[in-house]
Amino acid sequence: MFHWFVDHRRKKLTQAPFPSTWEDIIRRNVVHYCMLEDAQHAHLRMLIQVFIAEKCWEGAGGLELTDEIRVTISAQACLLLLGLPHNYYQNVESIIIYPSTVFPPQRKPGFFENTFAPVELAHPIIGQAFQQGPLIIVWDAALHGGRHPESGYNVIYHEFAHKLDMLDGAADGTPPLRDRAEYSDWVQTCSREYLRLKRDAEKGKKSFLNAYGATNEAEFFAVATEQFFDQPRLMLEHAPDLYRVLREYYRQDPYERASRNNCAEES
Repeated sequence: MFHWFVDHRRKKLTQAPFPSTWEDIIRRNVVHYCMLEDAQHAHLRMLIQVFIAEKCWEGAGGLELTDEIRVTISAQACLLLLGLPHNYYQNVESIIIYPSTVFPPQRKPGFFENTFAPVELAHPIIGQAFQQGPLIIVWDAALHGGRHPESGYNVIYHEFAHKLDMLDGAADGTPPLRDRAEYSDWVQTCSREYLRLKRDAEKGKKSFLNAYGATNEAEFFAVATEQFFDQPRLMLEHAPDLYRVLREYYRQDPYERASRNNCAEES
């Protein structure tokens, strides 16, 4: 009965006309939108309608939420879902948006915690995803990522890749896959590229991937997702197998899409 109610509500949402103002926002703020085919445009618009309605949106740090903020963030998050079987990021209930870089409060050690080691200092963040809890996004970074894919940095792709990774209950850099063969291929390929990035980072050697991906396997997947969508040519040149497994997972081909369009130029 619950599933029938949810499906019925979603059907009503997607049957409603897509606001022309929302379309203008996407075309202005999400470069990837103009690379999509007509059927993908329609699919993405329906995803956005449901996503915006079902999530709890909250402005923080004095930010007043607007349609531009909700639509710009939703369009980028839902782009990742275009080829995936999904349930609209069911593990994302609340999205908290700050206007700019956030400095989280300093963590205090617990009463019984060993305090001989220095307490880790708070560091600025532009996004954060939790296994349990809200997803935090910084608006100016989200807007810049949507408008400038050539930079290779996109906080929305990064944080929502984490949420895809977490769908199986663990943030380990391996999202739910289709079968044993795909898991085997994924682990072999991603482990090899993760270790290569880690070696490069330890040596201070510049890599085609952001060195932050060497932090752990979960960050590697999130960083690789950013580049897969925003700089596919670079990934295809330097790590064709990594590009292949991501293409098979997302069931999208950003390189082919970008090659037949002139909406954005890659560096």
